[in-house]
Amino acid sequence: MRPFTYRRAATARSAVETAAGSAGVMYLGGGTNLVDLMRLGVLEPATLVDVTHIATDAIEERPDGGLRIGAGVRNGDLAAHPLVRARYPMLAEAVLSGASGQVRNMATVGGNLLQRTRCSYFQDITKPCNKRLPGSGCPARTGDHRNLAILGHSDSCVATQPSDMAVAMAALGVVVHIEGADGPRSLPIPGLHRLPGDEPDRDTLLRPGDLITAVDLPALPLAARSRYRKVRDRASFSFAVVSVAAALEVSGGVVRDCRVALGAVAHVPWRVEVAEAALRGAPATEAEFARAADAELAQARPLPLNAYKVPLTRNVLVRVLSELAEEP
Repeated sequence: MRPFTYRRAATARSAVETAAGSAGVMYLGGGTNLVDLMRLGVLEPATLVDVTHIATDAIEERPDGGLRIGAGVRNGDLAAHPLVRARYPMLAEAVLSGASGQVRNMATVGGNLLQRTRCSYFQDITKPCNKRLPGSGCPARTGDHRNLAILGHSDSCVATQPSDMAVAMAALGVVVHIEGADGPRSLPIPGLHRLPGDEPDRDTLLRPGDLITAVDLPALPLAARSRYRKVRDRASFSFAVVSVAAALEVSGGVVRDCRVALGAVAHVPWRVEVAEAALRGAPATEAEFARAADAELAQARPLPLNAYKVPLTRNVLVRVLSELAEEP
């Protein structure tokens, strides 16, 4: 790890001014991803701005029935909060599946959304990687891509976004609040993260110096009937091979509304808008769930070693929706 300057921000505004005004400045929250990448030599910030003591760590109920989650809330506290567990069970389940207890008690909500990919070529500085060094190439396309993207990837990058929490938040349609050089603004999820295109080094639409300050969960009654399912190579702490976050409202045997997102299949948490549109107003049957999944996955462009993800994603999605439809 190379030497760096450490600064402790007094306010969110001073943190943003420091980060936006100088090159090589990064924010330090829980550090569970950042410090690992610094040790690997993937990231070499000149300055770390510690925002842990200025980031709000409160979970507050909003007048409309939604929740505001401070960016400094630890993942373990988010998953354990009674209102989160009652109103948004898919989110609590996603966070609990995302890491070990030790990591959850360090990692923050703001930092979790900005995790970098676990693609082995990105993490190995001896290998070329367009995400780490634009223009150097993407060896994953012809190399080890078993766990990489089947949706929305480009010739420049087939990496996946690793956050479990972001998948649930994409299904819920949360709003992320940001303090930036030009003042406060907000971005939705989906919308915060971006597909790789020809700029795979840009994971999000954040601008230099942008600091996530909070996340708003909408008042969404159907989210009380929701689930997060994660398929991984081992049952203990591991990143997803495929994951599904789903909420379903059924009345009279018909799907009245649904919210569904996929994880580990794209450079972004993938909201299944095609499948959702096909499901609304359709019978809540396994056959209809399968047809909707097939319509969504018609967009898939798997590579030779990850083609298995297409039927796996279909099967997990159908299973989760079927289980939700059967709940009383």
